[in-house]
Amino acid sequence: MTHVSARRGALYVSVAATAWGTGGAAGSLLFDTGGLGPVGVSLWRYLLGAAFLLLLTRSAPLAWNGRTVLVGAGMAVYQTAYFAAIAHSGVAVATVITMGASPIFTALGSRFLLRERLGRLALCALAAALAGLLLLTGEAVLQARSSAGIAFALASAAGYAGVTLLSRQGRDDDTRAAAVGGFVVGAVCLAPFALAEGVVPEVSWSSVALLVYLGAVPTALAYGLFFRALTALRATTVSIISLGEAVGAALLGVLLFGERLTPLAWSGCVLLLAAVTVLAARAETA
Repeated sequence: MTHVSARRGALYVSVAATAWGTGGAAGSLLFDTGGLGPVGVSLWRYLLGAAFLLLLTRSAPLAWNGRTVLVGAGMAVYQTAYFAAIAHSGVAVATVITMGASPIFTALGSRFLLRERLGRLALCALAAALAGLLLLTGEAVLQARSSAGIAFALASAAGYAGVTLLSRQGRDDDTRAAAVGGFVVGAVCLAPFALAEGVVPEVSWSSVALLVYLGAVPTALAYGLFFRALTALRATTVSIISLGEAVGAALLGVLLFGERLTPLAWSGCVLLLAAVTVLAARAETA
């Protein structure tokens, strides 16, 4: 496997975060146009993501081991919980709680499970990024009335942290093969629940295009880059840079759903992007 430098790893996770920022909007649109629920959307996302990555890993054996099973289960939990949080509380609330709790859970797990210390720069970047995240979407969180949506978002954050830590621990594995294995395991975990909820989408040009996009960009591309970044960067560093996803999700909310950002929210965008940019530029190989 080709070595990934810290700078390239930071670039990979930045692109992945940008792609992930479009995933919530695509999932939300599929709720309306495809007639699918959170589990159905997640199942299709993993099946299509695995199919796209398999085209690139035809000569590489899939990674089947205990870690792959745990990563796949974690992916099933955090992806479905995220879409469930969107369904209960909206994109903004689901994003801010999931993205805000994820680096905290990851930092704690990284310190005690991987023995990775959080440097002064990373601590400052984490504090600034979380402050920006609160400014960006804090008002939406304060207005949230769904405790179920908040609970689902926290479950999603815990699942994401688990996937990040396990993938960092297995960074010497073939990353694309590991990603495909995780997608397949995640799909198997979700299949019984998806069949009960309803797995056949309402077929239209828009629903098909959204499913293909969801499988190709925020899934196959983003996760492929994410797993590669974890071979070079600390788990917490990757998690903090991933917070850039919240900015992309907020901007899509403005462009696609007519949402309005207050001056404080725009300030949060700037602060969050500044923190992520500085950390990405100063990232060091772990």
